[in-house]
Amino acid sequence: MLGHFADDKARERYFAAYAAILRKWPVPAVELDVDTRFGPTRVRRSGAGAGTPIVLLPGHLGSSLSWYPYVADLAEHHPVYAVDTIGEPGHSTQTHPLETDDDMADWLADVLTGLGHDKVHLVGLSRGGFLALTLATRTSERLASVIAVEPGGFAWIGTRFILWSFLEIFRWLLPSAVLRRITSGDPDVRHTFRPLLFAALKYKAHLPPQHLFTDDELRAINVPTHLVLAERSNIHRSHEVVARLAPLNQRVHAEVIPKSSHTLTLEKPDLVVARILALV
Repeated sequence: MLGHFADDKARERYFAAYAAILRKWPVPAVELDVDTRFGPTRVRRSGAGAGTPIVLLPGHLGSSLSWYPYVADLAEHHPVYAVDTIGEPGHSTQTHPLETDDDMADWLADVLTGLGHDKVHLVGLSRGGFLALTLATRTSERLASVIAVEPGGFAWIGTRFILWSFLEIFRWLLPSAVLRRITSGDPDVRHTFRPLLFAALKYKAHLPPQHLFTDDELRAINVPTHLVLAERSNIHRSHEVVARLAPLNQRVHAEVIPKSSHTLTLEKPDLVVARILALV
């Protein structure tokens, strides 16, 4: 089955919210539709620096717009490509089902091929980090490095995450003054994303089932790879991930950011941008 909105009204509401946030994109951009075997994929290019290109993947129910608060800094010295993931809400058009992780890796490989660069730095947030690692376990072609911020694939995601998600959604409804007291980061960014997030909840994704990376898969990664993990993550136990990775693969490194949760990019945006720029 293909991902789709619940109805036309839900679709219209989502794309109205999308358009509103797109107007906040802080740097000039060109929108591309990259052909893949699973459908055309919308990619937004910004920046014209001489550095190796950076490709940005969002988390689940996110889109390329997830990166709007950070793209100006990232695009200062590098071409930056922000992707609307196939099978998720956004301007990519899914034409074939995504049944396995191999399908997702094939889709992402098609995107990178379509961009036409010999090498890129692949950066993913949450599910986007999982997708970046999934590709890296299969091939190093076109990859200069991988940076995964709070990626899935290291523990089963279940009730603990769902309960946290409800609490996080409630926080997004709070006034800015209250948000500033109870969490770090700019509350205006959460409020900007709020209409898009709520509209995305009406999208019915049909994606491969959860997969946990095996030791053999992690050993197979053959490009410099860095995981940025939250101390208070609710999708894995971050220190256990670090301990597991250390003896498996010298190319894969992980760090734990103190006093942070799965919304790491919202809580500590300057740190996340600094990590990316230090590694690309």
